[in-house]
This record gives sequence, C-alpha cells and structure tokens, in this order.
Amino acid sequence: MLGLTVRWSLADAPEGVEEQLAAYVAETSHARFTGMAGLRFKTWRQVPGEWFEGCYVFATSEAREDFQRTFTQDAPDAPGSRIIGSPPILIEACDIVAVAEGWDGFEASPRC
Repeated sequence: MLGLTVRWSLADAPEGVEEQLAAYVAETSHARFTGMAGLRFKTWRQVPGEWFEGCYVFATSEAREDFQRTFTQDAPDAPGSRIIGSPPILIEACDIVAVAEGWDGFEASPRC
C-alpha cells in the first residue's frame, strides 16, 4: 500500500494548539478527506508539545504523487501550517506493509 506522512513540529507552537488542531480536524478536515477519490484512508496523530501528523494511504501511486506534489507546493499555507505557525518538517512517501482490523472493528470518526 502507498503511504504518505506529513508531520509538523509542535515544539514552538502556541499554547493550546493541540486542541485547535483537534477542532479543525473534527469540524473541517475529516469531512474534506472522507470519500476523497484515490485515498483509502487518512489518520491524524499528535503527541502534545512534540508533533502533529497526517498519515495517508492511497489507492494508486498516481493519486499519492499528485497529492504529494500539490500539498508540498502549498504546505506553507496549509491549514495545519497556519494553525501551528510553521510548515511541515516532514513530507515523506512510504510503504504501508500491512493493516489489521481488530475485533472491535474500525471506527471512522472525526473525533474519538
């Protein structure tokens, strides 16, 4: 599977940025990526005070390459960059080796 990781540092981000990011994901970003052509799924992760990241899995290499190219060009103005106050520190294509769904199933939710 074809992955892409986009990571921002939160080391110098304003206080309370984690909650602002979670609200942005719940109110805007989740809906933007739900049903997106070429995307299998996206997860958002953060470690407070350290980093915030989007992890994408694409259906085709063309979908990943198109998204990565466009995102990289616009990264300084991306919503995450504006909220955090700096561009991503990492935009990296990767291979997803496997995905397992546990007994309790997968939950697609804007906020857990």
